[in-house]
Amino acid sequence: MKPTLLVLAAGMGSRYGGVKQIDGVGLHDECLLDFATYDAMKSGFGKVVFIIRKDIEQAFRERLFDRVARNCDAEYVFQNMDSLLTPQQIADSKDRAKPWGTTHAVLCAEKAINAPFAVINSDDYYGRQAFEVLGGYLSSINNDCTEHAMVGYVLGNTMSRSGSVSRGVCTVKDGCLDTIVENLKIYYDEKDQIISDIDGEKKLLTGKEWVSMNLFGFTPKAFEEFHVYWDNFIAANSTAPKAEALLPVSAGDIIAHGKGIIKFFTSQETWFGMTYPEDRQLVKDEIAKKIRDGYYPEKLWEK
Repeated sequence: MKPTLLVLAAGMGSRYGGVKQIDGVGLHDECLLDFATYDAMKSGFGKVVFIIRKDIEQAFRERLFDRVARNCDAEYVFQNMDSLLTPQQIADSKDRAKPWGTTHAVLCAEKAINAPFAVINSDDYYGRQAFEVLGGYLSSINNDCTEHAMVGYVLGNTMSRSGSVSRGVCTVKDGCLDTIVENLKIYYDEKDQIISDIDGEKKLLTGKEWVSMNLFGFTPKAFEEFHVYWDNFIAANSTAPKAEALLPVSAGDIIAHGKGIIKFFTSQETWFGMTYPEDRQLVKDEIAKKIRDGYYPEKLWEK
């Protein structure tokens, strides 16, 4: 069975200042997600599922989805503020303005998933090699397998000069993920050193650390642990205005609770992405270079 690509595309884009998921960066106004979907389909994936917000549905269809759906098996689902919440939790969170995070997003897509699946962010460039490795592995396992996977990147290859980034810093043991610690603010300081700031405590990083870019591969079996994590999270945070249920944390729980392993594959690809407004031109330049080099055709899709 061919694996599914699950795309986290319901973010608010607060630092970017717009709906970056559907901002044109290709020579024919393709979005960054066009290229990720193209790479995944070239790497053995059979279907793509996008997780979006209801308020961007029309623009999402016009700017991306209708084009992608003409070229591959595609659908989209909604991550709503009240999805998976009880009436009391909906009342508790009535003043919340932002989505509940990436684990919540993945759970919102559970009914659309019937095969091993990879998860990606909508605003990051991963490179085809990562999809080839992960797609090959996911194609070799069944839905009940508890040996999940991820692709890790070198921290120094994933930094932005436009501002701080969020990365899960990983340790690896015997070819598998051992621990993952979400660092929400990693940046270059005035001395060009890489600094991680966690709750005001600054730590110097080497840039050689392995980090998560939310490129995970799971079987549907993982949903069991995701539900446990989500139930505990929302019970503790239903009134919190900004708390987020993060996928690297729930993925780490699979290991910590003895519910499976996460095989650790690696990529030397240099990241680029759409985090800040200044990033858009850089992404356009990088895509244009890959087209000149023959990595992508000038016109990505036939239809």
